[in-house]
Amino acid sequence: MSIFTKFGRVKRSHIMSKRGHSFLRAPWAGGIVLVMCVVVAMLLANLPATSAMYHHILHMDLSIMIDGHLFPEGMTFEKFVNDALMVIFFFTVGLEIRRELSDGQLSTPKKAVLPIVAALGGMLAPAAIYMAFNFGTEVASGWGIPTATDIAFAIGIMSLLGNRVPISLKVFLTALAVADDLGAIIVIALFYGETPNLMLLGIAIIIMVGIYFMRRMGEFRIIAYLVPAVVVWILFYYSGVHATISGVAMAMLIPTKPRYSHSYYLHKSEVIQRNIAEAHLIENKDEREEIYRYNLNRMKQISNGAEGMSHRMEHLLMPYVNFIIMPIFALANAGVHIESAEYFNIFEYSPEIGSVGMGIFFGLVFGKPLGISLFSYLSIKLGLAEKPAGATWPMLIAVACLGGIGFTMSIFVDNLAFDAATHFDYICKGKIAILLASTMAAVLGSLLILFEARREQKKRK
Repeated sequence: MSIFTKFGRVKRSHIMSKRGHSFLRAPWAGGIVLVMCVVVAMLLANLPATSAMYHHILHMDLSIMIDGHLFPEGMTFEKFVNDALMVIFFFTVGLEIRRELSDGQLSTPKKAVLPIVAALGGMLAPAAIYMAFNFGTEVASGWGIPTATDIAFAIGIMSLLGNRVPISLKVFLTALAVADDLGAIIVIALFYGETPNLMLLGIAIIIMVGIYFMRRMGEFRIIAYLVPAVVVWILFYYSGVHATISGVAMAMLIPTKPRYSHSYYLHKSEVIQRNIAEAHLIENKDEREEIYRYNLNRMKQISNGAEGMSHRMEHLLMPYVNFIIMPIFALANAGVHIESAEYFNIFEYSPEIGSVGMGIFFGLVFGKPLGISLFSYLSIKLGLAEKPAGATWPMLIAVACLGGIGFTMSIFVDNLAFDAATHFDYICKGKIAILLASTMAAVLGSLLILFEARREQKKRK
């Protein structure tokens, strides 16, 4: 093999590695991976060669026998994804909410009013539309399904649209989606849990109070928070409160304040740089290399300590959440077995049964933008908030349409809203309605943004 061939391979490998890293960092990448996983899940669930294997894996028991008892009891692969892996997803959501509350778009009342009020409207209007179709029926419990926005898809589509969307509206939708996630978490905690075991819940709360005081005393080791987090998850899992809520609760207890101050970091950096410079004068190579390694490791420790643990963990977990946990969630939950074409008839309605499909579809596609736009308009006209800089009302409404992309949270709530043993068909129809509505909301929002951007461009000319 020639040196040129070797160099060519190394160069191509470097380019591919660089492109792969750029792809992972792109805000739209997670959405594309999710779409691919949805398609794969639907194929696996419906192809004759894979359908049986797919459902067998989902219902495979993962419980471990400990001292004659199964632990955790009833832990199938599907339940492991929804009750364990999704805890990590909710943990990162909690870290995002914490960041926005501490130093982001929800950190001051003036910044927070518009996205919080808009998110509230974006939850109430879809819920009202759903109940208009299903009030008094056995599927009324699904009102929470169309109230959620999928932040990954919404932000991903906006990034693909580039500078056609004003920066202020991108910030607005991001903050709105975070506030919406907080609302969805509250809905899940209050309305979609079982009757709680107060003793187990009380023990979990006592542990979390202990973690709070531990943080106040200046504990900055990650392991000191991760070990009790596992214990809290187990207590939530058996208490009747949905286990994923433990992820959000623990995220709120992670320190945001850095271990080292800015001045301490600068001082230590100067000392370390001086030590490295002085090491150049040492003739003994082994001794010189040892000093280099020590000081570089020390610099890494100081750098990590100069950033809050909350921010570090968010950056560390986000790639795993976007490209491992969420794709697995999509593979496990989007695979709806289509027994007949009637599953796609989401507009079927009867006064006695209602219509899960119509409630979800119209709630997401029309209820979301209606609630977001109306509540934004009222809060601005009443002087409670300010309109995003450089944004027109048509563009704000167009961006609000992207709020109808429900996917992740909506599918999660769909699994909680109905009993799988008695209402499995409703769960499946709900998922199909979510997929169709999310697609419609994405297309509608994108087209309206492109149309409005072109119209504004013509006006400027």
